[in-house]
Amino acid sequence: MLKYSLLGVLLVAITVIIHGAGTTLWLRRLSHRFAKVANLHYPSRSLRILIGTIIVLTVLHTLQIIVWAFAYLYLLPENVLSTFEEATYFSFVTFTTLGYGDITLAGAWRILSGMEALNGVLLLGWSTALLFTVVQRTWKDMLQQDASNNN
Repeated sequence: MLKYSLLGVLLVAITVIIHGAGTTLWLRRLSHRFAKVANLHYPSRSLRILIGTIIVLTVLHTLQIIVWAFAYLYLLPENVLSTFEEATYFSFVTFTTLGYGDITLAGAWRILSGMEALNGVLLLGWSTALLFTVVQRTWKDMLQQDASNNN
């Protein structure tokens, strides 16, 4: 059980690094690209920022899920998850905590799938907080611009 827990911790660390690096790069890009742009409050610009943020977060989560899928594919005993597609599907269902139950792991390997679910909940929460911050910032900018236009 300790071996599977340590393996889970390693995979969690890898996915946190992916998420941290990806979100940091995205926020830097947003701040450089839009900090000096006048009229950021326009709805079309705000919508592009929000859509871009959602796409970046989706790509990051997909990469994290693929990391788990490769781990399952190469570490599990043969024929548990026999194809990359099956491993990726299982990883998506586990990471997002859908838990369909059509594919399950047996024995101590269940620890690993539980750790992936916990990892997914935490990283999806991180993404939710980041998306909320981006939405809040765009609304704040629009309200400030409206207030300055009315004065």
